[in-house]
Amino acid sequence: MSATTLFPAFLKLTGRRVLVVGGGPVAASKLVALTAAGADIVVVAPEMVPEIRTAEAELIKRRFQPTDLDDAWMVVAAAPPEVNRDVAREAEARQLFVNAVDDPPNATVYLGGVVRRGGVTVAISTDGQAPALAGLIRQALEALLPEKEVARWLSTAKEQRRQWMANEVPMDERRPLLLRALAGLYEDRQH
Repeated sequence: MSATTLFPAFLKLTGRRVLVVGGGPVAASKLVALTAAGADIVVVAPEMVPEIRTAEAELIKRRFQPTDLDDAWMVVAAAPPEVNRDVAREAEARQLFVNAVDDPPNATVYLGGVVRRGGVTVAISTDGQAPALAGLIRQALEALLPEKEVARWLSTAKEQRRQWMANEVPMDERRPLLLRALAGLYEDRQH
C-alpha cells in the first residue's frame, strides 16, 4: 500500500445500491451501518450466515459475477482475497469504490471507526493500516463526548450559522463567535 493521503468523506447512500460480496460475519457486520444509511443493499455469496439471511437486503446465493456491479454506487468486498481481487479489478474498470474488508491492496475506500453523538458524526481512519487502533480511538471518543452536551453544541451551532448567514458574517470570523456562544452555555454554571 502506498503512502497516499486519503480524502475523508461522508456518503449519502439512501436509496443507492451498495453491493456486498461475501456471506460471512465480516460481511454481516457491514450491513448494520449500510442499512442505517438507507442503502439499497444487495448481498452476493454462495453461503450466508443467519445475520445476513435475515437482513433487509436482496440476497443472491451464488458466486460473484461482474454484472453484479451494474447500477452499484459502492461495493463492500468481504470475501476471500482471490474473490476480493476479482471484485476490485471489475469495480476499477467501472470506476466504483471498493471497501475490501481487511484487504488494503484491493480497497479504494476504507470505512473507519465512527462515533455518533447528538447529531454529530466523527470518523476515524488509520489509512487502512491499523483498524484496531481506529477502534480504540473510537472508544475513547465515545467516552469523552457526552450525548446530551454534543446535542446542545450542535443546536447552538445551527442557530449561530443561521444568524451568520442572515448577517453575511465571513467564514473566517465564525469560529471565534461559535466558541463564545458555546462558552455561554456554561456561564450560568460558573456563577
